[in-house]
Amino acid sequence: MASKSSTTTDHDEIRQWVEKHDGKPASVRGTEGSGDAGVLRIDFPGGAGEDQLEHISWDDWFAKFDEEKLAFLYQEQKADGSDSTFFKLVSR
Repeated sequence: MASKSSTTTDHDEIRQWVEKHDGKPASVRGTEGSGDAGVLRIDFPGGAGEDQLEHISWDDWFAKFDEEKLAFLYQEQKADGSDSTFFKLVSR
């Protein structure tokens, strides 16, 4: 069985997938600009955590996402059929 992935720019679809996996919008600590979110990430339980990531609002996350013209590539399931939290931010 092959892994299944999708790419989207739809804010609701992204937010639903992230929250389904208990993730939170975040940016890499120390990369933010003046009033601007830094390098975007999603903080999942067991991931890099709060020492490297700073939680930000969905509004701030999506403002930066749109400004940078990004798309959200995510894996719906692994090749073995189990759930996945793999994602990647790619250029549109």
